[in-house]
Amino acid sequence: MYEYKIVPAPNTGLKKKGLKRIEDRFAAQLEQAINALAAERWEYVRTDTLPCEERAGLTSKTTRFHTLLVFRRPLPGAATAAEAAALIPAGPPPVAGPRDAEKPAGEMLSVLREIKGPRPDPDATAPKVPAPDAPSRG
Repeated sequence: MYEYKIVPAPNTGLKKKGLKRIEDRFAAQLEQAINALAAERWEYVRTDTLPCEERAGLTSKTTRFHTLLVFRRPLPGAATAAEAAALIPAGPPPVAGPRDAEKPAGEMLSVLREIKGPRPDPDATAPKVPAPDAPSRG
């Protein structure tokens, strides 16, 4: 089991020496936000953009989209999925039953043909179309 934390993504870039492009400043701000929560043992999961209906004036509403960062961390005392899977004992590998081991492959095919019937011939059901370079009859 996990607990989740959702925080708004930064809207502006970080002013940092050596970062001149807007993309670099924004990436640095995002990196700083993720690393700050990672120091508190929050694991970054994903970024979502979700709509939010907001009031615009007295009577009208508008929809704005907000970008959110999703983090999670295990609940104290809760086993993670890997730990839970390790607790489940692995069963023995499947083996062929005595009935399957006694019959040779050819006999198994004949039993299947008896159950399903013969295979249909694909050429028998397809319409006969002359080859494009064949001489015409007529």
